[in-house]
Amino acid sequence: MYCNVLTKFEMKVKRMKTKLLILLAIPAMFYGCKKDTYTTRPQISIKSVNNTTLSQGSLLLFELSFTDAEGDIQDTLFVQKISKTCPTTPGAQFISKNKVPNFTATSHLKGVLEIGYAYNANISGYSTISGCGIKNDTAYFRFWLKDKAKNVSDTITSANIVLLK
Repeated sequence: MYCNVLTKFEMKVKRMKTKLLILLAIPAMFYGCKKDTYTTRPQISIKSVNNTTLSQGSLLLFELSFTDAEGDIQDTLFVQKISKTCPTTPGAQFISKNKVPNFTATSHLKGVLEIGYAYNANISGYSTISGCGIKNDTAYFRFWLKDKAKNVSDTITSANIVLLK
């Protein structure tokens, strides 16, 4: 006659194996999902820049990728232009506050923001930027994003942008 009886020791070993497998599986689940984690602070990165050398009348377009756990980024995108060539020339540097349009927030939001500037030109829908005026200007741009809950992203910096005289 066959009897399926486990001793106390065998049952303890079986439970330990089960616990061990669960403990090993939990970190693996978090590690596997790490690339898709969203934080309360918005996260931004530069996805693309249409040009790094601009002649007058050209558009400068930045695409910024973002993620946000709550999806409440509908506050402000800050942009700072910093001239390396003529840092004291009026108009060669600025900080602009750009209202992010309202939309229905969804959790774990991921998307792209586009912001553009017209270089020494009046182009409908775009703010104007200027260079040094007397010579070519080399500048870079900084970006940071604030959400409705006042959480602020890290500041990211573009590559150098040359504004031709």
